[in-house]
Amino acid sequence: MDHVDESDAALIAASLAQPGRFGPIFDRHATVLHRYLVRRIGPDDADGLLGEIFRIAFEKRATYDPARPSARPWLYGIATNLVAKHRRSEARRYYAVARLAARRVPGGPDLDEQVSAAVDAHDRWLRVAAAVAELPAPERDALILHVWEGLAYEEVASALDVPVGTVRSRLNRARRRLREPAAASGGEQVTHDHRDPGRIGS
Repeated sequence: MDHVDESDAALIAASLAQPGRFGPIFDRHATVLHRYLVRRIGPDDADGLLGEIFRIAFEKRATYDPARPSARPWLYGIATNLVAKHRRSEARRYYAVARLAARRVPGGPDLDEQVSAAVDAHDRWLRVAAAVAELPAPERDALILHVWEGLAYEEVASALDVPVGTVRSRLNRARRRLREPAAASGGEQVTHDHRDPGRIGS
């Protein structure tokens, strides 16, 4: 049976009587959730946690709010709770991303200038990585869901089970904290570009 035209909410409701109807939820959202986990904790841990997200979602499907047609924010919420148990891996991941970003130095004929640019970039990205890693968990979760994953304020609020006003406050505080190392290292700023995990501080 083709479930393309059915909303996530309809599939989840149907799965209460027919568990097999839950399958398309995985098909629709597994790829984006796996990307989210890789960005936060790296590929090794992400593979294992992906299945855990959908196991928990299946077990809790009776609690799903049928008024929400898309299950993606709900699944992000489950994923974020699981990431909380891997904070050390997450911090290491940010530093790894920073090191990769620091290597993206434009080429040029002057080797001394290239070396100088590489050192500056390395220092700048490590400052940003440290700032992200040191954000309070609620602020970091809101920032990543909004900036990296492109969720609207309302969707972040749904994922984290908090009011929209709380999301706005957390994002504002996170941006203020990130501006401090940015200003000290040459002006890197937080943007809304969620296409590149290296852009969290640019």
